[in-house]
Amino acid sequence: MKQLHKSSPTHAPSSAHAPAPKAAKPARPGPRSWIGYVLREQRLLFVLLGALIASTFFLLRPYLSLSPSSHLPDARPLFSFAARSGVPAGFRPPPRRVVVTGGAGFVGSHLVDRLLEQGDSVIVVDNFFTGRKENVAHHLRNPSYMHGYEGKVVANFCSLCPFSIHINVLCFFCLKFGLLNTLYKTNVMGTLNMLGLAKRIGARFLLTSTSEVYGDPLEHPQKESYWGHVNPIGVRSCYDEGKRTAETLTMDYHRGGGVEVRIARIFNTYGPRMCLDDGRVVSNFVAQALRRQPMTVYGDGKQTRSFQYVSDLVAGLMALMESDHIGPFNLGNPGEFTMLELAQVVKETIDPMATIEFKPNTADDPHMRKPDITKAKQLLHWEPKVSLKEGLPLMVKDFRQRISDE
Repeated sequence: MKQLHKSSPTHAPSSAHAPAPKAAKPARPGPRSWIGYVLREQRLLFVLLGALIASTFFLLRPYLSLSPSSHLPDARPLFSFAARSGVPAGFRPPPRRVVVTGGAGFVGSHLVDRLLEQGDSVIVVDNFFTGRKENVAHHLRNPSYMHGYEGKVVANFCSLCPFSIHINVLCFFCLKFGLLNTLYKTNVMGTLNMLGLAKRIGARFLLTSTSEVYGDPLEHPQKESYWGHVNPIGVRSCYDEGKRTAETLTMDYHRGGGVEVRIARIFNTYGPRMCLDDGRVVSNFVAQALRRQPMTVYGDGKQTRSFQYVSDLVAGLMALMESDHIGPFNLGNPGEFTMLELAQVVKETIDPMATIEFKPNTADDPHMRKPDITKAKQLLHWEPKVSLKEGLPLMVKDFRQRISDE
């Protein structure tokens, strides 16, 4: 019996001293197991929903970061990538979304170029009465060129822009020539609609007014403090008084509604993309000389104008928007030319053999026009740089190409 309780040396060692058996590896799930795991409990739906939310966040991140405080006057300059309050060089805040009404026109399209160049997103609204789609066609592949609406600002703009809540700046341009009731409607009702939109969404509003608010001036040169000498029932009054009313509405919305506004009074501007036959003296002279037609001078040709190149004007508009000053500001070149002197410069640039044809002067034609830009120099640190003899050949090159394509 004792031998029955003795451990035999041939037996396996006891469990106390024996190593633990290795755990069996779980079988690797096959393809069907993974598919089943994803499909159970709607996991695939949550994965797709998460990817959609992440993609939407990264796409809209520049605009979601625009808080209402960014619309306040002291937030930051709207057009510069580095604010003046010690922001490190190279810092790029989220891009602004800028609406330019009349953005396919002469001056508007050049402003669109500059805004896109510095990184802002731009929405253009234009009825193409005087604007041309070709003026902005080169931006169609630019992702920052948000929209090109063919519409009228006398209508409710909110119906055209579903993302208007993210708009930071409204730049209002208006055609100068056209049907009289259209001019007044656009200047008054268009301005009113844009100001209403600016108030609702907290955007800054830039009104591009005109030197025509001075009428046939009794002060020379004209300062911003001059109230003007305008015939309210004359043939030019729809445009002149329309712009004067637009300035009134703009200041009323600023004082009564707290809208942040800027007002620029633009003097004669020339450059590429002007309409060939818009009735302006520079485009008239250039187009007539290129077509070998007599240049038309109204009256005795001794009335004076001041001409600024479009790039100088755009620089002035940008400087105004970056500043904390409301205006109005005269934006023009103080170089003064008579119509006969302008015709002579055009002849020297295009054709020395070009001729001049005199016709009776038009009603209410201002005898003198010259801006006093002291205010812009002091407060905006802006003044024009391109002389008439430097800028005119650039305009002639553009006109020559377009006339040859006719």
